[in-house]
Amino acid sequence: MSRQAQRSTNQFLLFCIVFLVIVYLNRPQSQEKSFSWTKVRYQTTARTLPATLGICPQLSSSEQPALVVSRVSADGDPSWLNALAKKYHLCIYEVDAKDDSSMYLHVPANRGHEAMAYLTFIIDNYAEIPASGAVFVHGSRFAWHNDSPDYDNAVLLSVLDVPRALESSGYYNLRCDWSTSTCLPSVAAQGSLEMRLQSAVEPWSARAASDIALPRALASIFGGEEFMSKKERADLELRRTDIVRSQCCAQFVVSRERIWQHSRAEYVALRQWLLDGTGKEGDSRMRDGKAAPADDRVAGRVLSYMWHILFAKPNSDGQLELSQLNKDACPSAAECYCRLYGRCNLQCPNPGTCRDQYRIPPNYRLPDDWAETHS
Repeated sequence: MSRQAQRSTNQFLLFCIVFLVIVYLNRPQSQEKSFSWTKVRYQTTARTLPATLGICPQLSSSEQPALVVSRVSADGDPSWLNALAKKYHLCIYEVDAKDDSSMYLHVPANRGHEAMAYLTFIIDNYAEIPASGAVFVHGSRFAWHNDSPDYDNAVLLSVLDVPRALESSGYYNLRCDWSTSTCLPSVAAQGSLEMRLQSAVEPWSARAASDIALPRALASIFGGEEFMSKKERADLELRRTDIVRSQCCAQFVVSRERIWQHSRAEYVALRQWLLDGTGKEGDSRMRDGKAAPADDRVAGRVLSYMWHILFAKPNSDGQLELSQLNKDACPSAAECYCRLYGRCNLQCPNPGTCRDQYRIPPNYRLPDDWAETHS
């Protein structure tokens, strides 16, 4: 055999070995894995905790579901929410309006996008959560991710059937279409080599960075203990081929019972996970990778992947089964539209989409005059 032929043969064998190793590392594994993601155990090193800033007035006497709105001044005129006051008890948080002198509807920091307002509402109104539940939404009426043909959240919220949404498991995401979610079968597992490669070649992608950050965040938030047994750690950590499926985009309805399955102190700890990532109080937590990622886009997106985990009902062993968690996170679009919005008997060519209900706008952006032309 010539030297050139020998070199070609060796290169081919090396390629085959590398290929087989990649296939082996990413081989399908059983989805019957259970995780102990049922208690927030994150431990902050901050010396002080935020003051009470987020009380929602008159909530304790309300029989209506709370509508918790996380908005910034760029969301524009909030008057569209007024028409919803007959159906919901409005709790509107201006997350970029700083006022440390008020105990009402403020947050300790503009951090983690909508997550800061959501957690602050739960923490500062924990004992007053209405028996009818709570709906958590963003502050803009029109947004590319709102699951309506006109992307209008006012329409969605006006017809949302809160009791029916909560009757199955006590939690439901407000999006039904699977586009932009991790419900699609084609989405790579968060810890896979494919996802790591994507993150390396697209360092600007907050989506890829968030997927990579999720496994560590889960272990940090629900682990917390510095010294854990091998089994305890295994019950927290995702394997390379384990995928956590979730819907976009951090708007959901949840029952009081599902909120109360965690103590108020757990929500305080979760909010501190976010705040410690800024480095202002939690430098040591940030340096050792325990706190939230410093990039706010990534930190917020990681939590958007986790709301359904936080509010999932544990099994009889006190754990969350990954297969059941993923099934609950991704109901079919047909079931979702019917249950939430009364849009039944739709034409749905596949589990993740129904005709004439939703499509992604070009470049994930609505035209600048959309609100004026569709109000």
